[in-house]
Amino acid sequence: VAAFEPDFVYPLENVTIAKGRDATFTCVVNNLGGYRVAWIKADAKAILAIHEHVITNNGRLSVTHNDYNTWTLVIRNVKMEDRGVYMCQVNTDPMKMQTAFLEVVIPPDIVYEETSGDMMVPEGGSAKLVCKARGYPKPKITWRREDGREIIARNGTHGKMKATVVEGEMLSLTKVTRSEMGAYMCIASNGVPPSVSKRMKLQVHFHPLIQVPNQLVGAPLGTDVTLICNVEASPKAINYWQREIGEMIISNERYSMTENESSMYAVQMTLVIQKLHKADMGGYKCISKNSIGDAEGTIRLYGKIYLQRLQLILPNGGGALLNTRLMGRRRTPQRPLMSCSSR
Repeated sequence: VAAFEPDFVYPLENVTIAKGRDATFTCVVNNLGGYRVAWIKADAKAILAIHEHVITNNGRLSVTHNDYNTWTLVIRNVKMEDRGVYMCQVNTDPMKMQTAFLEVVIPPDIVYEETSGDMMVPEGGSAKLVCKARGYPKPKITWRREDGREIIARNGTHGKMKATVVEGEMLSLTKVTRSEMGAYMCIASNGVPPSVSKRMKLQVHFHPLIQVPNQLVGAPLGTDVTLICNVEASPKAINYWQREIGEMIISNERYSMTENESSMYAVQMTLVIQKLHKADMGGYKCISKNSIGDAEGTIRLYGKIYLQRLQLILPNGGGALLNTRLMGRRRTPQRPLMSCSSR
């Protein structure tokens, strides 16, 4: 007789499900005979269903039977309070049962009201970026720079630390430099997809700095010449050119000005002077101004002088080379400039 008593075919399996999804427990019982299958929430000691009848008043629960040996408990739209131990029980004497755990997980979500937004700090100052997230299990927060560059974190215990990834809800940046300017990403993850992130832009303010690659530039008359200044400034600066005497240079058919950005704070100023005249010689200033301060650089432009070789043919058939200074384009004589013959 004992051989025909109810018997569980498979263990009741633990279930991990995201909040809001449907969870299913399956209990397979052979030789049930006249016995009944009950579903119980063991940690709450609450009977949920007996056979095909739901006892609890929870409308999200249902039980099904496949007319053979499989009994299924379905919990729709799972909530956190559904988490716990569930039991499939057969009313034998002694009773037979098996249990499994329902784990309810929640994907991470950024708590925007407790999370930092874009931030502006002076160069040399400090910035504390905070990122809070909710979810279950508790999300882990990591920080990265959007451009993939290293984060420079400084604290009293570990000193200066460079890393592409930093963990923790707070990212503390001290003695901030302009190279740390840019977008920072806080990423919240807890193993439940999807991970979420928030982008924070760190703006570092400083007065303009100008570097002049060539402070002395020479070119022949009639040619085009290019003057270059490299500017670093934040916030964005107003940049312009002027003659050393104070006359502002305006774009026209002879003067062409461009600005090329190489980073969030770096710009290359270019002035092209076409068909160089004598009147163009002298000093040029590149000037940069923002709300914090201003800076200027000076370039001196001069006309290049070439030595032109002249050949003098002597009466005896010999020759001599003379050098003369010419300003402007280099010219090559097509024939001797002076010729003497003997009578």
